[in-house]
Amino acid sequence: MNESLSYKDAGVDIDAGDRLVENIKPFAKKTLREGVLGGIGGFGALFEIAGKYKEPVLVSGTDGVGTKLKLAFMLGRHDTVGIDLVAMSVNDILVQGAEPLFFLDYFSCGKLDVGIATDVIRGIAQGCEMAGCALIGGETAEMPGMYPEGEYDLAGFAVGAVEKSQIIDGSGIAEGDVVLGLASSGAHSNGYSLIRKILERGEADLSSKLPGEERTLADAIMAPTRIYVKPVLSLLAKRPPKGLAHITGGGLVENIPRILPEHLCAELDATSWTLPALFSWLQEKGNVADAEMHRVFNCGIGMVLITSEQDAEASMKILEEAGETVLRIGRIKSRAAGEAQTVVTR
Repeated sequence: MNESLSYKDAGVDIDAGDRLVENIKPFAKKTLREGVLGGIGGFGALFEIAGKYKEPVLVSGTDGVGTKLKLAFMLGRHDTVGIDLVAMSVNDILVQGAEPLFFLDYFSCGKLDVGIATDVIRGIAQGCEMAGCALIGGETAEMPGMYPEGEYDLAGFAVGAVEKSQIIDGSGIAEGDVVLGLASSGAHSNGYSLIRKILERGEADLSSKLPGEERTLADAIMAPTRIYVKPVLSLLAKRPPKGLAHITGGGLVENIPRILPEHLCAELDATSWTLPALFSWLQEKGNVADAEMHRVFNCGIGMVLITSEQDAEASMKILEEAGETVLRIGRIKSRAAGEAQTVVTR
């Protein structure tokens, strides 16, 4: 009864946490950019707004990876979910014209596995490099009894800046404008509860190859979310679009209306792009209706841009030169009474 107890006896290993901090410092260092003051390890992270802004407006976003993590646990793949984490937040703030400046992460678990945590945070740093933002802080929380063995949760927080006069809010969108779509890398980090249900129902072999592809079903399902930051920033510098929508939860039909004036509708032509093999497989194995596919998944389009007809070709060229696959997928039209703000036709 008089035995001396330690924090480690209660399930929290402070030494393991210290080892993790040392492991991740080199990854974070690679993400440093102008504006960062100090480094990992302080009570707060400091960032100085660059002098290039006259009237800077800060734009913030937060998100997680969702139940895609369940598949990461099952498959033992922890090296790319950090990219997903960064992508979900930086793509969100990008659509308002903001350049991501810095990122913070929150990693929580029941028992800290330094190797797994290092893989996850290495992925976060990789995502930050891809987005051009600095990983300047975060929190690792070891909380015994809070999570099943071998599981963890992630949250991320991005902050960016945009010149006040250059905020993109969709207010200039007009009838006749063109809807462009940027190809996704897969399901990104949305719809995974349905994906897991389909996998369970079909008892799928995740090591089998997708029809017409060289990658396995596991590779396709775990492909990290595409980070659109650098190509879209290059477009913003040369030919800013009227509106941008990150296609996340709610799919095509619920995200595009978030940037449209009430009197307008986006009419998308589903024949203008090929449904990727992963989504065809999911639709077939789950017997998922077209309408449900369009409101759950990105269906191959991870980012939508709305631009004038006269700017469309030049915008496509800029994005293609930056490495994006760009498609004309629809047009903006006047909205009839009671009509949905996104209509998908064939």
